[in-house]
Amino acid sequence: MTVWDRPEPPTGPVPLDRERIVAAAVALADDGGLEAVSLRKVAARLNAGPMRLYGYIATKQELFDLMVDDVQAEILPAERPADWREALRVLALRTRQAVLRHEWLADLLGGRPALGPNGLAVTEARLAALDGLAGIDTVMRAVETVSAYTTGAIRREIANLRAERATGLSKRDWQRASGPHVTRMLATGRFPALSKAVHDGADVDAEASFTTGLDWVLDAVAAKLTRPPA
Repeated sequence: MTVWDRPEPPTGPVPLDRERIVAAAVALADDGGLEAVSLRKVAARLNAGPMRLYGYIATKQELFDLMVDDVQAEILPAERPADWREALRVLALRTRQAVLRHEWLADLLGGRPALGPNGLAVTEARLAALDGLAGIDTVMRAVETVSAYTTGAIRREIANLRAERATGLSKRDWQRASGPHVTRMLATGRFPALSKAVHDGADVDAEASFTTGLDWVLDAVAAKLTRPPA
């Protein structure tokens, strides 16, 4: 029985429910990352005994699953755009925005499908955007491709943000600090393509990089959409 199917126990002296438990866990993760989340710490935040939480949540992984589903509610737009491309674009952009608000979510994206109600609704929205525009196998591969790009790009962005905090160096600071080494390596002539990219390539911010890559992925999806025979 999954956590979604298991009923909650009767309330005790300190009122508890999964909604309050998950809200407390999300707050802890927002402040200190996933390493700051434990059933003991969540219980302390709610002024409840740790053992009481086990009536609601059996494992830490279940708690993470509930946290992910809670935040995925932020991904769904109030209204779904009629155009398939805009629908997938909005979902990808809102996923990035949700991760920037809840950085820990980057560590839990991908892998097996999310089975909570909000996670299933996000998957439904992605598939529904392409419903009827191609065969189901093409639709599924298209959704997987957009999701893979979204997850990968977001994780790279979060990794850069964490590196800035860990080193105390901004992107510009890091580039200046590593500049002499890069200059020496490029001067060897062993990396002509990289040298061209460093000297001639435009420097764009994370949002512009994300949206440009997303549009290119959607262009590739568009090339594969052919309506199935009636």
